[in-house]
Amino acid sequence: MEQSTPTLLVIDDSPAIHRLLAVKLRDEGIEFIAALGGTEGIEIARNQKPSLILCDQNMPDMNGLEVVRALKSDPATMDIPLIMLSGEVATELKVKAFELGAMDFVPKPFDAAELRARIQSALRIDSLMKMLAQRAQIDGLTGLWNRARFNDALAAEVNQAERSGQTLSLALCDLDHFKKLNDTFGHQAGDAALVTFANKLQTAMRSYDVACRYGGEEFALILPGTEGDAAFVVCDRIRTSIEATSWSKYPGMAVTVSFGLTNSGLEGNTPEQWVAAADQMLYTAKENGRNRIELFSPERQDIRLAG
Repeated sequence: MEQSTPTLLVIDDSPAIHRLLAVKLRDEGIEFIAALGGTEGIEIARNQKPSLILCDQNMPDMNGLEVVRALKSDPATMDIPLIMLSGEVATELKVKAFELGAMDFVPKPFDAAELRARIQSALRIDSLMKMLAQRAQIDGLTGLWNRARFNDALAAEVNQAERSGQTLSLALCDLDHFKKLNDTFGHQAGDAALVTFANKLQTAMRSYDVACRYGGEEFALILPGTEGDAAFVVCDRIRTSIEATSWSKYPGMAVTVSFGLTNSGLEGNTPEQWVAAADQMLYTAKENGRNRIELFSPERQDIRLAG
């Protein structure tokens, strides 16, 4: 995965501090963002999501503890690591900063070499934590996102679609007769079918689409900004591709997939209702012969079939 340049947001009312840090840390491969007060810093953090925040305690509009409290209580910024800077070194202040969620505390005047080391340490720790969190959301067999990631991603996309009025499509898909395939050709053949299908999903997806292994032989696709007809075309391309796959290692094996597709929730707009609508269509696809796609509409008049 390509690593982007880390960004450091410095929240301090002293322009001299900004200039000093820019000079002392210029060779660290870090992009600087400056905020001259707490209110400005909070707004920048929400909009730009920096890799790390340095925040001074003594500022005219908000003190550092107030900034930390605001950032750590906001879901949009609570995971951004933060180092407090302060000319005060009272134990009570340090304890309060850590209790509110600061990662580190550096007294002023600071030693540039020490601050540089603390910044790099904070960035490394945060990178490792994000890597571990990401790996915990990846399915070990297929390399796709897992059910936990799907739940988070769908909730975020449904919320975004509702706020922006943007279209959204959700598909649940299931390998047909998977138990029979395992019983006939063995579990290695079943694993090969799952991995091959996952690879086809990844090939068909755009960078901002989300493909997940929903569980067992079932998968889920989240397609932001995609109307039902366009999502139908994507699903049908995947369906025909897996149907046409030859399995030289398992002669006689054929794999097909059924899809349930929706652009809305079932009697509501919660993530659970979106899943219910797609799941209803997947069940109907199975009932109607498998290897097909069914598209949900609230009126149940626009169901389209492929296969």
